[in-house]
Amino acid sequence: MPERLQKVLARQGLGSRREIEAWIRAGRLRVNGKPATLGVSVTEADSVELDGKPVAVSEQRPYPRVIAYHKPVGELTTRRDPEGRPTVFDRLPALKAGRWVAIGRLDFNTSGLLLLTDDGELANRLMHPSQQVEREYAVRVFGEVDGLVIDNLLGGVELEEGPARFESITEAGGRGANQWYHVVLREGRNREVRRLWESQGLQVSRLIRVRYGPVALPPGLREGRWENLPNPVINTLLNLVGLHQQDYVPRAVQRPPSPGKAASRKAASRKTPDKAAARRRR
Repeated sequence: MPERLQKVLARQGLGSRREIEAWIRAGRLRVNGKPATLGVSVTEADSVELDGKPVAVSEQRPYPRVIAYHKPVGELTTRRDPEGRPTVFDRLPALKAGRWVAIGRLDFNTSGLLLLTDDGELANRLMHPSQQVEREYAVRVFGEVDGLVIDNLLGGVELEEGPARFESITEAGGRGANQWYHVVLREGRNREVRRLWESQGLQVSRLIRVRYGPVALPPGLREGRWENLPNPVINTLLNLVGLHQQDYVPRAVQRPPSPGKAASRKAASRKTPDKAAARRRR
């Protein structure tokens, strides 16, 4: 059955639906030789081009890959920065097909868990406000936090784009005027955690995302490092947003050589002299 162009390309990992819709508006995509429109649907029989290069349209959905990245302060969650600042994509592993799509963003001064996937449809659903996926942050607040502040933040305050609130606030210790809290949100507006606290006249001095949905920041994962999520965790993410494991095609598994064989090859290479060296010895 025909499917919307942005949905098909997102499923293949070319980007999130929002990104692909922006490409359509910018005239970067063509279908059967004509500029694509936002409502166009395609099948495998259609010819699709991105920036003049052909893009394969497939009804098959490869099983997604998802990684957890520990973002440090000082990196941007963007593919390119005009000022040349480092981005999270600088450290990620290369993909044979598609590209990494960030599931939500963390701003320049925020560290912690960032999930990335090669399945744009999965990324889109995990970010969409209708899914109400929880985001948990550890936040260090400078200033006096009393019961009225907590009540306001849980009850809701008015931000520029409308009301916002924390689902929960848990004390997590601290010293003097700097106190730590764990807060939970169900949406991902720009700088929302900071702006909520600032609405109460308080300053956030440190912010770390420690959980996205059912996935917590892996213990021992150092800043600037990433690790693959295991299939059971990926299946949990799929089920969370109404996708199903059986709808995906398993990826081919390439088995690396066993350590024993690799070691024996190295040992053999050390024992076999170079022919030129052998002639010199004779």
